[in-house]
Amino acid sequence: MTAESHHPSYLTIWIWLVMLLLVGLVVFLLPIGKAMAIFLIFAVAAVKAFLVARYYMHLKSETVLVLAIAGLPVLLLIGMALTLVPDIVFNH
Repeated sequence: MTAESHHPSYLTIWIWLVMLLLVGLVVFLLPIGKAMAIFLIFAVAAVKAFLVARYYMHLKSETVLVLAIAGLPVLLLIGMALTLVPDIVFNH
């Protein structure tokens, strides 16, 4: 097996990040509700954050302790974002 099959190129990851950026921008053009649009944007942002952490920060080869240290702020961020969603959706 070649090294390319185990390690995608940075260009490939960057292209995925750009495509996900465009998906996040196009979400508001879709005929869906505001709550669903916000959910989709957060989901796309989570995927982008995962790609950056895994490939650009090289977290896929780290130990469990480092992953736990990196995961705690992510959980806090998700909690804070979820507490803001009702205010964003129901604020008139």
